[in-house]
Amino acid sequence: MAHQKILILDFGSQVTQLIARRVREAKVFCEIHPYDVSADFIRDYGAQGIILSGGPNSVTTDDTPRAPAVVFELGVPVLGICYGMQTMAQQLGGQVMTAEAAGKAREFGYAEVRAHGHTALLNDIADFYTDEGHGMLKVWMSHGDSVMALPPGFKLMASTPACPIAGMADETRHFYGLQFHPEVTHTAQGRAILDRFVHGVCGCGADWVMGDYISEAVRSIQQQVGQEEVILGLSGGVDSSVAAALIHRAIGRQLTCVFVDHGLLRLNEGDLVMDMFARNLGVKVIRVDAVAAFMDKLAGVSDPEQKRKIIGKEFVEVFQAEAQKLPAAKWLAQGTIYPDVIESAGKKGAHNIKSHHNVGGLPADMHLKLLEPLRELFKDEVRELGVALGLPREMVYRHPFPGPGLGVRILGEVKRESARLLQQADAIFIDELRATHATPRDAAAGLCPEADIGKSWYDLTSQAFAVFLPVRSVGVMGDGRTYENVVALRAVITSDFMTAHWAHLPYELLARVANRIINEVRGLNRVVYDISGKPPATIEWE
Repeated sequence: MAHQKILILDFGSQVTQLIARRVREAKVFCEIHPYDVSADFIRDYGAQGIILSGGPNSVTTDDTPRAPAVVFELGVPVLGICYGMQTMAQQLGGQVMTAEAAGKAREFGYAEVRAHGHTALLNDIADFYTDEGHGMLKVWMSHGDSVMALPPGFKLMASTPACPIAGMADETRHFYGLQFHPEVTHTAQGRAILDRFVHGVCGCGADWVMGDYISEAVRSIQQQVGQEEVILGLSGGVDSSVAAALIHRAIGRQLTCVFVDHGLLRLNEGDLVMDMFARNLGVKVIRVDAVAAFMDKLAGVSDPEQKRKIIGKEFVEVFQAEAQKLPAAKWLAQGTIYPDVIESAGKKGAHNIKSHHNVGGLPADMHLKLLEPLRELFKDEVRELGVALGLPREMVYRHPFPGPGLGVRILGEVKRESARLLQQADAIFIDELRATHATPRDAAAGLCPEADIGKSWYDLTSQAFAVFLPVRSVGVMGDGRTYENVVALRAVITSDFMTAHWAHLPYELLARVANRIINEVRGLNRVVYDISGKPPATIEWE
């Protein structure tokens, strides 16, 4: 079936992905494309509506991004967010000024916005009402420039004392602009606003459901692959595991999985992978012991980006070597998901944060075609798909694990001994998180909501892991002096992985983890806990 869909044009905002996530959560399919795609692409895309994202530029200069004119000629609703609103205003005859030119302060962070005009987008959506009956929204602002004069046909839709035009609407053409960001969690009614746009304004139904996706994906894989064979790199992570299950559903024994044991996986990961796929699901899995090859290539390398590229390159070379043993294999399948594609490809006007070993970097002479059945899905959608495919929930809802494995959780040079110590420490941390459940005392102390009492701290955190630090510290064990290694524990809580808060774990839990690590892992004598948020830190250390 053909889905109704929303087209998101990206002007370089670091949170454009969040717009897509919110639209997908409303069960409407959408895709992100660069702002400068061709007019023909936009016409042929068949969107029910278009969203213009934020971005770091200023529309007050001549050489900054503009929305293609066809966006405003198609006759479909358009929502401009932050920069998207500003370029909409400028292109349609309004006026945008910098804060300095307007004599106003820039606005970053929390704000309270008054809704005006009972527009189709904001009518009856409010966080609270003033004594005069004005609907107020608690939102997140991030802008220097402001719309100072509305384009012809537009009316005021929202305002703040610092930003007199914080929202605008042309109800005839169904064009809307918001100076604040409805996609971020800091905007309390953001989800309701985006739901209103895609369902109420654009008229999209809630037809993006995982059951339909499975049948469509199976049919698509079968059409792509035909009778040819597929080789898939199985890492044990959620993405590659779900990709394997989906492809196996589509083509059965035409799929051969290659499980590369590079020595940088979780403790006992290899045996667990073989149990799950080879023995339980009946998938053909070849286990390759490549520890020596990876360690040799990583020797002396400490730069994190170089480590990622080495691991990715070696991964591909292992696949190629195995593919030569499987002459019927014509496809290389990967668990690439949508955030990997966006983050690794780089965005016009935005920074490339890090590379991913399963996106790009494939050699030009590769003799396998690429199959990426999860390429258009976000992580939460991948998990939902895994459960629908019958994978165990405890495996599907495991915390994310980086593609390069412990290679980017061992700071500095990667060595076998470092990996061994980190695997043991990490296993202890995860074991205690799973075994410890939130108590009424935790809720009373503000560590978790009352509704979460009884849940494990593993389920209450979004990602938790240990990091091996390239430093040693002095310690005392018994009557002897030690000079051994340090590990850091990291646990975060996030709804979207674009921003994150460090998890306020109970002191008793942290003390138990530290005590076990120091007593059970010979070679570690100090444990520290990372209390950095994202931003300014990233979730992974490298």
